[in-house]
Amino acid sequence: MSIFHKAQEALQDTAFIWWDEMKQVVKDEGVLIFSILVPLFYPLLYSWVYNNETVREVPVVVVDDSHSQLSRQFVRQCDASPDVKILAYASDMDEAKSLLSRQVARGIYYLPSDFETNVNRMQPATVGVYCDMSLMMAYKAVFQTAQTVTMEMGSEIKTKLGGHYTLRDEQIAAQPLAFEEVPIFNPTGGYGSFIIPAVLMLVIQQTLVLGIGLSAGTARERNRYRNLIPISRHYNGMFRIVGGKALAYFMIYAVMTAYLVLVVPRFFGFTAIGRWQDLLLFLLPYLLDCIFFGMVVSCMVRYRENVMLLMVFVTLPLLFLSGISWPQTSIPGFWQGISWLFPSTFGIRGFVRINEMGGTLLDVLPEYQILWVQTAAYFILACLVYRYQIILARREARERLAEMKSHSAED
Repeated sequence: MSIFHKAQEALQDTAFIWWDEMKQVVKDEGVLIFSILVPLFYPLLYSWVYNNETVREVPVVVVDDSHSQLSRQFVRQCDASPDVKILAYASDMDEAKSLLSRQVARGIYYLPSDFETNVNRMQPATVGVYCDMSLMMAYKAVFQTAQTVTMEMGSEIKTKLGGHYTLRDEQIAAQPLAFEEVPIFNPTGGYGSFIIPAVLMLVIQQTLVLGIGLSAGTARERNRYRNLIPISRHYNGMFRIVGGKALAYFMIYAVMTAYLVLVVPRFFGFTAIGRWQDLLLFLLPYLLDCIFFGMVVSCMVRYRENVMLLMVFVTLPLLFLSGISWPQTSIPGFWQGISWLFPSTFGIRGFVRINEMGGTLLDVLPEYQILWVQTAAYFILACLVYRYQIILARREARERLAEMKSHSAED
C-alpha cells in the first residue's frame, strides 16, 4: 500500500472516530451538559456571586463600658468606614456574644471602662476586637477597620501631646515615615479577581474529564468498543482512535476556552491584562493535556457515575494545591508531588501570571514546558489504555462467537 493510500486510510479512520464521538456528545444528555452547558453557565453564576469583589458594611455590635468622649469618637469613626456598620450597642459582653452566636453581628468592639482614663494618664489603652472567623472576608473588614481607626486616633493624640509649633512639625510627628500602599495585579483588592481565574482553568479540566468519562462509561456499558476493533489492528490504529476522540473535544473546547478566558473576565470587569497571543500559545498545551488526561482517567472508572464522584471529590484539593489560595512554598513536598500529576496545577499558575500579572510566555516557560511534557505522557498513556480496552472487547467478541457456534452445533 502506497503512502498516499495509508494517509487516506488514516484520515478516514480518524474522521470516523471524530464523527462518532461528536454524535455521542450531542446524543448523551450527561456529556452534553458537562461539555457545553456547564462551561457556558457555571462561570457566569460563579462570577456573578463574587462580582461585588469586597465585603462592605459588616455588622458589628459595640460594648462601651467607658462611656467617654474618646470611646464615642472611636465608634463614630468605625461606623464611618465603608467596611463596618455599627449595628447596635450591647449592655454587656454576654448580650454581644449572643448576637454574634446568632450571626446577627459578625464582630464585637469592646471598649473597657478605663479606656479614656489610661489615655489621659499617658498609658496604653486597649480595644477588644472579637471576630467571627467562619468568614475570612468579614473578619478582615472588622479587624482592619479597628486597627486603622486606632492608628489614626493614636496619631492625633500623639500630635496634641507633642507641643509642636507648626503644622509641618505635627505632620512629621504623626507620620515620621510616609508610605503609600499600591496594590498590584489586583487594584480593587477584590476576592473575585483573586479566585475567578483559577476557577475558570479548573472548570476547563473538570468538565473535560467529566464529559470524556461519561462518554467512555456509556461506551463501556453498551460495549461500543467493538465498533473500534477494525481500526485497532495495530498501534497506528490506537493513534487514530485517540486522535479522533481528542479532535472532537478539542474543537468543542477551543470555543469554550476562548469564552472562559476572554469573555467572562471582561464581562464582569475582572483583571485581564495578558496578551492574547501569549494566552493562545499557553492554553494550547493545557487544553490538549486536559483532553488526554481525561481519556486516561475515563478508562480507570468502570461506571459513568464514578467519574462524577471522583471529580467532585478532588476539585477543592486541586484548587488548594495549585498554590493560589495557599502559598506554594508552604505546601508539603508530598502533596506538591501529587499536584504535579494534574494539568490544572501548572495551568492555573501560568494563566494567572499571564492574565493577571501581565507576564509573557517566557515568564511562564517552566509551566509551559511541563504542560507539553504532560501532554506527551498522557497521550501515550491514553493510547495504551484504549488499546487495552479494545483487547478486552475483542476477547469478549470471540467468547460470544464461540458460544454462538457451540449453541448452533447443539441445535
